[in-house]
Amino acid sequence: MSLTEWNKKRVILFDLDGTLTNPGIGITNSVMYALSRFGIAVSDRRELYKFIGPPLKESFEEFYGFEEARAVQAVAAYREYFSDKGIFENELYEGIEALLKRLKDAGKVVGLATSKPEIYAGKILEYFGLDGYFDVLSGSTLGGERTDKAEVIAWAFRLLEEKTGQACLPEEMVMIGDREHDIIGAKKNGISSIGVLFGYGSMEELTGAGADAVVPSVDRLAELLAGSAEA
Repeated sequence: MSLTEWNKKRVILFDLDGTLTNPGIGITNSVMYALSRFGIAVSDRRELYKFIGPPLKESFEEFYGFEEARAVQAVAAYREYFSDKGIFENELYEGIEALLKRLKDAGKVVGLATSKPEIYAGKILEYFGLDGYFDVLSGSTLGGERTDKAEVIAWAFRLLEEKTGQACLPEEMVMIGDREHDIIGAKKNGISSIGVLFGYGSMEELTGAGADAVVPSVDRLAELLAGSAEA
């Protein structure tokens, strides 16, 4: 896809963790806290970076072999720490706020599409002063509904259509994310996707999932979405 075609995208959906913010400390601390409830100690937090991005319950099941009931208990323990401390053990990637401002100044419609519960995602956007840049926020529920990224994106479609009164045309939309779940979710909804390498996914993961473009930096992402800074 040409630069001009990317610049014409009207609706921009962003993942949160690993795309807008770096939540590594907060998420890994929360996972460590949860695992300790089951007598599991992790000395190297890098082993837990795989929890950043995918739905949480499924991660406990896949990475630690928890059966469903045990995974649900682990999620509850995770949230004990996360809701109090982990949610703010987080940092905004450099250049993200400037990018969001450029997109809004250019008349773009901007949405958040995250597997994180909406209540937490909203608090994070507010904490970093980003909430005013987003037209809609689509995420999961505390009850575990809508954790699959394809469902999250589909829900964002519905919210956008309700707010703008316009149908969401797939060719006008793009999903931005750092993990394969973002790319796969976009494909299931018939929209294009851009993978970012400053988060927690690799080039191999993102290209393997079928990303339409992969960028190494926020500056390059801004160029695709909004053109050069001088334009």
